[in-house]
Amino acid sequence: MHKLNGVSGFVEQIAIASVRGELPVSVERVRAQAGEGIEGEYHRRAGDVPITLIAAEALVALRDETGIELSHEASRRNVLTRGVDLNALVGRDFSVGEVECRGVELCEPCNRLAKLTERGVLRGLVHRGGLRAEILTGGEIAPGDAVSAV
Repeated sequence: MHKLNGVSGFVEQIAIASVRGELPVSVERVRAQAGEGIEGEYHRRAGDVPITLIAAEALVALRDETGIELSHEASRRNVLTRGVDLNALVGRDFSVGEVECRGVELCEPCNRLAKLTERGVLRGLVHRGGLRAEILTGGEIAPGDAVSAV
């Protein structure tokens, strides 16, 4: 496990959706492009942030507290992390594998996620629904890659 400035952890899984509205599928690796997003991911609206992350611990807590089993794919976030306080990365630069990112804002759960999953997801993921980040320098991301503050 990699540790730097109190942030330590790794990529557990990656998922992308090539078509808006489709359930993301798990992939072995992705290439991220600065200012553009993840190759193979559907083109988001102007102003959207190109990469999203969620902590595995948040999904475990959701299950333990509400009984809701939400998969990484169903969370609709690109990168599943373990051992990282994603909330601490808002406004900070960090790396995911060889990709450098900047945390933009918390990725709070929305009504769309609730409609696609089940009742209780919104409340269960408040303040732990993940992180929206901008890609500063491109590269590859794969499971097992370190996630650390820059």
